[in-house]
Amino acid sequence: MGLFGKLFGALKKTKDNLSEKLRVLFSKNKLGNEFYEELEELLISSDVSVATAEEVVERVKKQAISEKLRDETYVTELLRGILTDILEESEVEPPSYPCVIMLVGVNGVGKTTTVGKLAHYFLSQGKTVTVAAADTFRAAASEQLSVWAERAKVRIVKHEEGSDPSAVIYDAVSSAKAKGTDVVIVDTAGRLHVKENLMNELRKMDRVVSREFPEADFLKLLVLDATTGQNAVNQARVFDEAVELDGIVLTKLDGTAKGGFVFSLSAELSLPVLFAGVGEKMSDLEEFDSKGFVEAIL
Repeated sequence: MGLFGKLFGALKKTKDNLSEKLRVLFSKNKLGNEFYEELEELLISSDVSVATAEEVVERVKKQAISEKLRDETYVTELLRGILTDILEESEVEPPSYPCVIMLVGVNGVGKTTTVGKLAHYFLSQGKTVTVAAADTFRAAASEQLSVWAERAKVRIVKHEEGSDPSAVIYDAVSSAKAKGTDVVIVDTAGRLHVKENLMNELRKMDRVVSREFPEADFLKLLVLDATTGQNAVNQARVFDEAVELDGIVLTKLDGTAKGGFVFSLSAELSLPVLFAGVGEKMSDLEEFDSKGFVEAIL
C-alpha cells in the first residue's frame, strides 16, 4: 500500500470526525457570521489552535465573499486549499548528504522506534546509515536501539549506560566521516521540556555535531505523539527555542481523531512535518505529504 492509502487509513478517525461536523454545520447554517463562528469552533475542537483557527476562518470568509461562494462543495474546496497552503508555506527541501538527524522529544513519544524506521527509510533510498545511541540514561535504551539497528541492518555506535551523550555523538560522527556514511541518526533521552538542565545537554550535543561535522546537513527533528493534541505546539515551541528545530516527525498518527495541531505548527512556528508514522511496521514511516494530509482529513 502506498503513502496515500496508508495516510487515508491512518487518518480515518480524523476524517470521520471533521467531515461529519462540517456536514452538520452546512446543513443548519447559511454562510454568515454564525456559520464562520461555528467553523472556527469546529477547527478548535479538532486541535487547531485559536490563533490558527481565526486565521483560517478569516481567509475562508474573505475569499468566499470576494468570489461569492455559497455552495457547500466550493467552500469545502476553499477550506481544503487554504489548509494546504498553510502546510506548504513551511515546507523545506529534502536533506543533502552527508546528514546528521538528531531526534529530540519528551518521554514515550517513540523516538527509539522512529530511529529504526528512519534507518529503514534511508536504506530504501540507497543511503548508508549509522545510528547513535545517545540516550545513555534510560535503562536498556541502547539495547532497544540495538534491536532496531539489527532489524534495519545498520551500524550502531553506543557507550555504557550513564556515559556522556555528547561523547557518543562525537564517536558516531567521527566514524561516519571516516567511513563516508551518508546518514547518522541520533537517539536522545526523553526529557521534560520544562527541565533547563536537560535542554542544556541538548544544546551541548548540538554544538558537538556543528563543530565536528560542519560539512553535514544537520537536522534537529522533534518527535511528537499525534495523540498529544494542542499541547504538541507548546512542546514544539520550547524545544525550538532550545535547539532551533528543523522539523517534526509525527508518531501514532493512526491513533488520533483530531490532528489539527499540525496546521498550528506550520502557521505559528513555521515548522514542517517531515515524516509521519502510520503504523507499527518498520516500513510504516512515510514522507509527509501536505496535500495528501489535507485530502485525508477533509
